[in-house]
Amino acid sequence: MRVGAIVLAAGSSRRMGGGDKLLADLAGRPVLSRTLSAFEACQAVDDLVVVTSAANRAAVSDICRNLDKVRALVNGGRERQDSVWAGLSALRRVDVVAVHDGARPLITADGIAACIDLAKDGIGVIAGGPAVDTIKVVDDRELIQVTPERATLRAVATPQVFPAATLRRAHEAARRDGVLATDDAALVERLGESVLVHDLGAPNPKITSPQDLRIAEALLDAGYDVRTGIGIDSHRFTEGRRLVLGGVEIPSEVGLDGHSDADVLTHAIIDALLGAAGLGDIGAQFGTADPQWRDGNSTLMLRAAVAMLAEAGARPQSVDATVIAERPRLRPHIEQMRAMLAEALQLDISAVNVAATTAEGMGALGRAEGIATHAVATVRMRRGANSDVGVEFGADV
Repeated sequence: MRVGAIVLAAGSSRRMGGGDKLLADLAGRPVLSRTLSAFEACQAVDDLVVVTSAANRAAVSDICRNLDKVRALVNGGRERQDSVWAGLSALRRVDVVAVHDGARPLITADGIAACIDLAKDGIGVIAGGPAVDTIKVVDDRELIQVTPERATLRAVATPQVFPAATLRRAHEAARRDGVLATDDAALVERLGESVLVHDLGAPNPKITSPQDLRIAEALLDAGYDVRTGIGIDSHRFTEGRRLVLGGVEIPSEVGLDGHSDADVLTHAIIDALLGAAGLGDIGAQFGTADPQWRDGNSTLMLRAAVAMLAEAGARPQSVDATVIAERPRLRPHIEQMRAMLAEALQLDISAVNVAATTAEGMGALGRAEGIATHAVATVRMRRGANSDVGVEFGADV
């Protein structure tokens, strides 16, 4: 008995608030990668067809590159039903077909195999379990009409597994009759065929929103560490330059000397973030050898640093910085600095603190020869994430 599987990855991700849920990071891997890995590892599955959208075809193709069971990558249709039909059309010479939502990444090879094993008796099998909430049937005004007995209700998901001939016949009938259903079982039921609900005994949530990703990470027991980094930077005053601090231009007769715009506040924060993530320092990542940053905008540099952290499995959590300057007066500009930095850091402004003080006339800072900043950053970093980046120190930006 040959088993084919169709993984649906052509959804619109309308509720994700930007970005595709199937390509979203889930504990260090794209959601779809985790789903496909379960089918690749399942010994009961012989052939795998992945249904994707035209927009994501290249990215999905890259995810499938090292999967031996993938036989075809096909474009989906307007409705889920159309995508399943496209997958069925690409499967050849299989006896049993399993259909699964690519956005259910917690499915296991054992769970897939259990559904397939039950379907070998010629009946349909869908993953599901007892409804835990009381369900109400309402009318178009949201008025309750009836309360079904909860003991008879099941919340179903995928995989849904059927004899290949039965599933094809069900879809052909639906296409002929103009019937649209939310799952394959409903189409098979129309034929009068039996469908069994099988409780996987393990969580199998569907990713539809950013909150679902966090829940899935918790269910995966994806470990995170909170790390702290310290950044210290200083630049001397010079004639003929703008004074920029925290991305905000400050009225001043002199600016700060440096390869970039010499934004000493932003530079200290970048150093703190890179240090917390084990990514070296600002000189290693944005040094004077790179002409891109000559007179460059340090806010863009900060955004680039946040992207580096994300690639290494880290995300800023909070920043606290103190600027040491005898002149000019900075307090009127603090809130604007916080807002600019928070936007670049992708944090709420409440997680970004900026304070200003003086050196009380002591030393070079006290003589108003320049400005220095001390910054502390906390980041959440995925445990075991790869932050093995070559480090060189000492370049002044």
